[in-house]
Amino acid sequence: MYPNETMDLCGILQANPYPGRGLMMGVNQRNEAVMLYFIMGRSDNSRNRVFLRDGDGLRIEPYDASLVKDPSLIIYRPVRKLDNTYIVTNGDQTDTIYDFLRRGSHLSDALLSRSYEPDAPNYTPRISSVMTIAKGDCRYTLSILKKQDDVGVHCARQYFEYRREKGLGHFIHTYEGDGSLLPSFRGEPARIALRGDVQTFAQNAWDSLHPDNRIALYARAVPLDGGEETVIIINRFAKEDL
Repeated sequence: MYPNETMDLCGILQANPYPGRGLMMGVNQRNEAVMLYFIMGRSDNSRNRVFLRDGDGLRIEPYDASLVKDPSLIIYRPVRKLDNTYIVTNGDQTDTIYDFLRRGSHLSDALLSRSYEPDAPNYTPRISSVMTIAKGDCRYTLSILKKQDDVGVHCARQYFEYRREKGLGHFIHTYEGDGSLLPSFRGEPARIALRGDVQTFAQNAWDSLHPDNRIALYARAVPLDGGEETVIIINRFAKEDL
């Protein structure tokens, strides 16, 4: 759980050896909408992944396809774009949200059809975000679906809606820390200070992730007053080396 004051993302990441998968949405002091997503892993199957651009979005592929044991929860599209709306999630609910929004429904409608991941005993939370940019402004929602009880029978669904506030973002992740049984995220998303350019912000976040567990990181900056977007991908393994 985080305090109400604005925090430094690097400090949060350095203090947690295993936040798991994390995502952040916000607006930096340059008036750019910023989104960031990263994945971590402890098993060989989970670490065997890279981020690749996929049109306006992002997809995950195996670094070495011959080593994949179970692709069901590790291979998905984390980022998709629908008109002026950006969807970022930690699982295949990206496609669910995209399909619901395309039909005119809402994020909450889409996530009512989904639950936390079926990876007992951890029951990894599904974290999702949607940001809509229009007329030089933006709004965004972060969501988490997590187990309501210890045995994973009921699902708790939480939504956090935000309006643009220059220099501020909100960060949510899957795990409170490392352990044989991974504790799910608790409380509200952390308030994050967004200073400087997105390249530096992304690199500092990557450098703050535990080097043994970090796998890939994605960041994107969209100028709210128009202009070219910036997309950054950092992979632990380089796909072009295959």
